[in-house]
Amino acid sequence: MTARSPEADDGSDEALALLREARTPATPAGETRPTGPGRAEASGAPQAPRRRPSAWADARAVAARAGRAAPARSHRVPLEQALGEILTEPLTALTDLPSFDTSAMDGWAVAGPGPWAVQDGGILAGHAAPGALADGEAVRIATGARIPAGATAVIRSEHARTDEARTQLQADHVVLHGQDIRPRGQECRSGDVLLPATALVTPAVLGLAAAAGYDELGTVPRPRVEILVLGDELLTRGLPHDGLIRDALGPMLGFWLRALGAEVIGTRRLKDDAGALLAAVTGSSADLVVTTGGTAGGPVDHVHPVLHKAGAELLIDGVAVRPGHPMLLAQIGVGKHLVGLPGNPLAAVSGLLTLAEPLLRELAHRARAVTYTVPLRNDVQGHPHDTRLVPVVHRAERVVPLHYNGPAMLRGIAAADGLAVVPPGGARAGQEVEILDLPWAQAGSGEGCFT
Repeated sequence: MTARSPEADDGSDEALALLREARTPATPAGETRPTGPGRAEASGAPQAPRRRPSAWADARAVAARAGRAAPARSHRVPLEQALGEILTEPLTALTDLPSFDTSAMDGWAVAGPGPWAVQDGGILAGHAAPGALADGEAVRIATGARIPAGATAVIRSEHARTDEARTQLQADHVVLHGQDIRPRGQECRSGDVLLPATALVTPAVLGLAAAAGYDELGTVPRPRVEILVLGDELLTRGLPHDGLIRDALGPMLGFWLRALGAEVIGTRRLKDDAGALLAAVTGSSADLVVTTGGTAGGPVDHVHPVLHKAGAELLIDGVAVRPGHPMLLAQIGVGKHLVGLPGNPLAAVSGLLTLAEPLLRELAHRARAVTYTVPLRNDVQGHPHDTRLVPVVHRAERVVPLHYNGPAMLRGIAAADGLAVVPPGGARAGQEVEILDLPWAQAGSGEGCFT
């Protein structure tokens, strides 16, 4: 954050006053601290003192519990809007599939043993019911067309031939009864459960639902997220200059959050202004507000005092993880949360995967990714007391720690396919470490990348 001039009239005086208030002693024993929006200000209660940082695994568990505790949400949407959401009810067949006997191939529908007398015309998909075939008759048929009554098999075009007059059909192979006919109900019968509630709606599920007769689906809506990028020092175009830097988080976070299953309703850039931040947080319609920067204790780090003034409940205030330890999670209303990310880019990624991912997963009712461990190819230096998240790439059944893994760097994570969870003290080559897959490394998991 940039230093502020004494004459700046942008809410910093109010923020500094709130910070001073936050340093006053905690509420005396026996007094009740208000928790609802606006009540802290009305009562004059001081801000709660900062907590000790939570352990990394504990912080993720708290974020997941917060998501599970939110009120259940559901909606019905047209098929094309359900991709990437979770079914709230079983997908039950509304009809037999197929709903009539159909030809599996282009060829000839035949009745009885051959040779067969060729009938005029042919049967195409989507046309009315064809006339019946008598024993010894054959008629041209297209893939997907209705099988005429009396037909006993379909012969593929390449497996049959007609005489010169094209009045008689001969088969080149033995014709089996029922061959290349898809009988009614082969895939399912009306009322069969095709998929359970909690199934992820993939492109294949959309196709199955359409085939089974659905026009819309009942699903869990994607959690709505609004991103607030904070800081006077951020540029949106051009090269850094005169103490100003490019905003790396604004272009990145929206897509990353969509990959985590969220609907991003907007990305807003705010100056270091406590009043503007308070209005943005309390006025947001999102299920989750994500802020960048301002979570430490500097003179223009407004997130803590703003949350206090908004009557929010801090669920996580700092995590024992590097990078990203000043991250936080707060409840700002019923079913509404705020994740405060540090301003450094890799630290912000750490906050996303530590707090936002488990919260969003539970809000969207998505299954938790299967955890796994992989041995390290090289030693990784650790923090004496905190967990480290280190960008890695998979190579020959091991993971290779990547360089450029400082809190302000994105070069390492841009080349990575995961983050290694390195315990306090570090890890040696060959040691198994837990891996957090990046969303785009999970394309083979069935969830895809940016569904």
